[in-house]
Order: sequence, then C-alpha cells, then structure tokens
Amino acid sequence: MSGFVEGIDRSQSSLFPAQLEDFVAEDNPVRAIDAFVEGLDLGKLGFGRVESLERGRPCYHPATLLKIYIFGYLNRIPSSRRLERECQRNIELIWLTGQLAPDFKTIADFRRDNGKAIREVCRTFVALCRELDLLSAASVAIDGSKFKAVNARDKNFTEAKMKRRFERIEESIARYLSQLETADLRGEAVPEVKVARLQDKLAKLKQEVARLNAIEEEMMQSEDKQVSQTDPDARSMATSGQDTGIVGYNVQMAVDTKNHIIVAHEVTNVGTDYHHLLNMGEQARAAMGVETLEAVADRGYHEGYEILACEEAGITVTVPRRLTSTAKAEGRFGKQDFVYIAADDVYICPAGERLTYRFLASKMARSCDATGRRRAGPVH
Repeated sequence: MSGFVEGIDRSQSSLFPAQLEDFVAEDNPVRAIDAFVEGLDLGKLGFGRVESLERGRPCYHPATLLKIYIFGYLNRIPSSRRLERECQRNIELIWLTGQLAPDFKTIADFRRDNGKAIREVCRTFVALCRELDLLSAASVAIDGSKFKAVNARDKNFTEAKMKRRFERIEESIARYLSQLETADLRGEAVPEVKVARLQDKLAKLKQEVARLNAIEEEMMQSEDKQVSQTDPDARSMATSGQDTGIVGYNVQMAVDTKNHIIVAHEVTNVGTDYHHLLNMGEQARAAMGVETLEAVADRGYHEGYEILACEEAGITVTVPRRLTSTAKAEGRFGKQDFVYIAADDVYICPAGERLTYRFLASKMARSCDATGRRRAGPVH
C-alpha cells in the first residue's frame, strides 16, 4: 500500500488518548446547539424532571434529550430509532451528549411529553434571532406542507369513502346470493363445502356492515364528518398529484426571506391553505416584533377576504391569482403560457411567434328569450 495515504494501525496503542474535543471543529453547528441549550431555563420553559430525585434510578437530563432533538431536526433525522443509532456512532452527537446514548423509546417519550415546552424553545430561538438582528427584514414567505400521519388510509373514513365501501359490499352480497341461488337450482351437484363457504362469506359481510354502521354513526357526529381510527386528529387531504391524497396534517410555516429562519409554524388538520394567510401573517409579525410586515405566498392562499383582512392588519401580501381558466383541461394553451413583453406591448406565444395588439372588440352571443325569439347580447 506504499505510495497511498495510509491510516493508523487499529491495534496501535496511544500514550495520550484522543479527546472528543479534538474531533469537533470550532465552527461546527453542534457547538451552537450546545451553547443555546445550556443558556435556557428549562424549568421555566415547561420541561419536567429538571431536578434530580433523591431515590430511584437517575434519568437523563432534559437538556441532553433536547440537544438530541435539535440535532435530529437540523440533520433531517426525525426517527427516534435512527437518533438512537446516531448517538452510538456519530462523533458530533457523541460530543454533544458526552457519549450518552438514550434508547429510542426515551427519545420518543421526551418528544411526546414535552410538546408545549419544545414550542416555547422555538419561540425563544426566534426571539434570540431577533436580538441578533437576523430578522431585520420584515418580510416572510408563507407556505404549507402535508405530513403523513401514522394512520392508514383504510383506517380513515369520510362520507364518500363510506358510500363506496357500502356499494362494494352490496355488490359482493348480491354476487354471493346469486351463487347460492344457482347452487340451490343445481341441487346435489354442488359440493356442500362450496355452499358453506359462500354462507360464511355472507356472514362476514354482514358483520362488516354492522361495523361500518357503527363507524358511520360516529363519523356523522364529528364536526367535519370524518373519522381516523389510529390517529384521531389526522384528516384525509388532497395532494398536488391527480386523484391522490394522504391521511395526515397540514403544517403551515412562515419563513424569513433573508436568512430563511422559520419564525412561525402551526399544525392543522385543514387540508386547504386559503384560510391560513391572515393567521400565519399575524403570528409571523408577532414573532418578529414588527408593526408592519410583507408576506408572499403561492396562489393556494388567494382568498379575497383573507387578503383584505391582511391589508387592514398592516400585512402587505403578494399572492398570484388562482387559475380559473379551463383552457388546460380542454387541451388549449392558457394565459400563463404566453410571455408579455412590456417594452414592445406584445405577447410571445409557445411557438415563439409575436402576437401584436391590433384592436379591441366586444364579442356578441345569440341566445333565445322566453318567447323563442333569438336575441343578441355581449359576452362578459
């Protein structure tokens, strides 16, 4: 192996063992995590067990588990099982925790039991960024993202899903009854085993109908006529793909446009975005400590009364209008496919041709009145 960069011998003893401090650079982000958490008053923020008990087995300090949680957030490691493995092999996390390695259940329980306190930590971090003048530009971008819940689609029930399930069951029952009737006509030529199997299937379908009726009764009593059995708060939501959807949550976020810091967030089970513009704008303005705010969002947030309410609240929003034209669905080019050149007052079509202004006309349409006579009128 001569002539190549060589590593050390694994069996070579070291007179002066290496320190963990030597493996983490001075500008490593984990040092910022450590300094931030060490400066927090965890008891005041709402974390439990910040003081040790006189009896019993010692527990992990909330600061250690919070450091692991923040590290996982910054490195896109949401799984508690993956964080457990990283605590055993990732040198940055080993340095951050002092070589402690909590099991996945301890990490998961900490995240579950301290949700409110973790949100307070997020607010404290935003306040710190404001003090460091990282949020000097009063401008945010607002958007939402769908997060899948631990709830299978078969365990989520809506009125439309319930109707389809009942229709499928009725079709199956009709098919099995028809097969039983045929078996009766054929008499002894049909094996008894087949008849018993058909009767068993009918009995199971009747049990399924009874189960669905109980679920439907619970569903109709809910506010939005929807039930999720595994995760009661999760809701069925449409996604950007055609005829697709997930059972989960809609997470709304407001992000600082200068340093890309999340200044406000909220988890909701409402699948659409157009009701959240004012709410997220006000949360972002309060978090940034400003009186006026500029916000940008995509066309999913275009709602007239929301935009008006933002203007009245001192929040200037920039939102594109929704695409209401049916041109795309009908196989034609839409207005968004044409590029306007203001200097020449022309449009460039998808074929690259220049469409110049010629004249303005009012199209007339003919229709019939109550007497059957044809009349003309302008098309709006």
